[in-house]
Amino acid sequence: MFNSFSSIYRRFYRRWLYLLLSVLVAVGISVGSPQKTPAISLFDLLIQGVQIFQLSNISDQEEVQLGKEINQQLVSSEIQLYRNPNVNRYVNQIGQKLAANSTRSDIPYTFQVVNNESINAFATMGGYVYVTTGLLKAADNEAQLASVIAHEIGHIASRHSIEQMRQRAIARGVTTAAGLERSTAVQIGVDLALQRPNSRQDEFEADQRGLRTLGRAGYAQSAMIAFMQKLLQQRSLPTFLSTHPATSDRITALKSEINSQKTYGGGGLNNAAYEAKIQPLS
Repeated sequence: MFNSFSSIYRRFYRRWLYLLLSVLVAVGISVGSPQKTPAISLFDLLIQGVQIFQLSNISDQEEVQLGKEINQQLVSSEIQLYRNPNVNRYVNQIGQKLAANSTRSDIPYTFQVVNNESINAFATMGGYVYVTTGLLKAADNEAQLASVIAHEIGHIASRHSIEQMRQRAIARGVTTAAGLERSTAVQIGVDLALQRPNSRQDEFEADQRGLRTLGRAGYAQSAMIAFMQKLLQQRSLPTFLSTHPATSDRITALKSEINSQKTYGGGGLNNAAYEAKIQPLS
C-alpha cells in the first residue's frame, strides 16, 4: 500500500513541478521582455503552462479537449465535411442514440459526415466519430449504418486511441517522464485517426462493445454481420475493414456473441425509409 501511495505521490509531484516550472519560465519571459505587452493574469499563465498530457492517467475532460483539437486540425486541413443539414442531423440522431446506450455515455459525442466516396469510418478520442458519404450510400438501412457507428463508439469507450498514442509517442521517443507535449499529441492523434492502426484485440473489443450498444439502442444486431458480409463482396475491401483481424473471423465472433445473448429482431431494417433519409446524396 505504501508503494502505491508513493507512486501516486511521485506522479502528482512531477506533474505539478512541471506546471510550476512552466509558469516560472513564462513569468520570467514576460518580466524580462523590453516590449510593452498586455498584462497577463496568473490564471492565463497557468493555462498556457499546461502543455503536457500524461496519457497513463488522462482525465475525461483532458481527453475531450485533446479530441477537440485533433478534430479542428482534421476538418481544417485533412478532410472535407459534407454540409447537407438534413443528412448531418440524421447521422447525429443515430449517433446520439447509440452513444446514450454505450458503456461510456458520460462524455459529449460529435458525429460528422465526411464528403468522400470511399467506404470508410473512423474515430478519435474524446467522442469524435466520422463516417463518409460513401459509407452512407453503401449501407442498405439505418441499422447497418448504426452498426458501423456503434463500432467506432466502441473504440472510444475502450480508449483505444489513447493507448495507441502512448505507444506511438514511446516509439518516436517524443514522450518524457512528465508526459506528451500538446502539439505533438494533436499531430499523433491526427495520424492515428487517418491511418487506423487498430490491433486484432482492439477490433474484436470494438465489435463486441458495438454489438451490445446496437442491441440496447433497439437496432437489429444482425445488421452488423449483414453489412460486413455485403462489403466483403466489394472489389476492394473498404479501409475500415482492411485492418486485421480478417473480416471473416470478426463475423464468426459476432455470430457467436449474438447466439449467446439469445436476442433476435430489432429495428432499423426498413430500406426504403433509409433511402429517403439519405436522398440528398443521390
